[in-house]
Amino acid sequence: MDFSYNENQQMIADMIRTFGKNEITPNVREWDDNQTFPIEVFKKLGDLGLMGVLVPTEYGGSGFSYTEYVTAIEELSILDPSIGLSMAAHNSLCTGHILQFGSEDQKKKWLPKLVTAEWIGAWGLTEHNTGSDARAMSTTAKKDGEYWVLNGSKNFITHAISGNIAVVIARTGKKGDSHGMTAFVIEKGTEGFTSGKKEDKLGMRASETAEFIFDNCRVHESNILGDVGDGFVQSMKVLDGGRISIASLGLGIAKGAYETAKKYSQEREQFGKPISHFQAIAFKIADMATKIEAAELLIYKAAYLKNNGKKVTTEGAMAKYFSSEIAVEISTDAVQVLGGYGYTKDFPAERYYRDSKLCTIGEGTSEIQKIVISKQIIK
Repeated sequence: MDFSYNENQQMIADMIRTFGKNEITPNVREWDDNQTFPIEVFKKLGDLGLMGVLVPTEYGGSGFSYTEYVTAIEELSILDPSIGLSMAAHNSLCTGHILQFGSEDQKKKWLPKLVTAEWIGAWGLTEHNTGSDARAMSTTAKKDGEYWVLNGSKNFITHAISGNIAVVIARTGKKGDSHGMTAFVIEKGTEGFTSGKKEDKLGMRASETAEFIFDNCRVHESNILGDVGDGFVQSMKVLDGGRISIASLGLGIAKGAYETAKKYSQEREQFGKPISHFQAIAFKIADMATKIEAAELLIYKAAYLKNNGKKVTTEGAMAKYFSSEIAVEISTDAVQVLGGYGYTKDFPAERYYRDSKLCTIGEGTSEIQKIVISKQIIK
């Protein structure tokens, strides 16, 4: 099996590296310090076809497979994990949900604006008291003629303030019923739909995170994705693919931290030779490289299955779990290799260190992944 980049992957990698050199790398420190969400960068990524990677060309998308999608997220995340995260959330969650479950009319209405980044997408499932326990959500939608009236809130939502459109899951039945929730597409500006507090985060600071608030928000029934009551089941299927994207994000962080540590270890001299010549450092570098190879294999296996229409619940969870954890381990070791310099903002190791932790939490914690994996393999 050939694991080298195919022609499309190489084109995407080269394009992102060139783009990043001019548009991302010079600004990373400022964005991180000021928690700036650089919308203009995502508009340019839209011009490059990276905001609709998986969307068929008939809707204006790039029409690529998960193989190319993994490459795009990974390459962006090496440059700045925050950019990789926002790009992945836009593609996998909001755009992906509409692509997978929207009607033909809905796809034609919303996808062309999303793939160009004319509109930035958001996705709302998590609530303040129902993180992993999504079936216990409190946000409700009650039918009123041709409309549904939403009340409640969602938190930890990527692009909650700057997004133009959101897919939101609300309870339309009994609490705890997996068939008692429905997916609604809501455009910004809809009466009763507002944004709340922006989170001041440890890492991923250039990726905007805030809350949604619904106060008698009226949404027409034509904005329902699929059937009433299918929202939770749809969300779990969306997350199956979304976990591959977070795994790719973790892989990019791991690679960025690894390259930082390796380069430093070859340049930094102590006791008359580069520190990479000392076994304590050399073994760390070896462990980093091995973990990255293993994560990559898990991710590309999941992508292969997804490309071929196979179920990826187990493989996606495994890839997400392993890649997230090794991103934390490798970025931690990178800080250690750089020593005091690793603890300063003059080197990117500390940013990879801060950014990596989100991967073990977002789109299902590592503990949730182990629950998913164990249920799948034991049954």
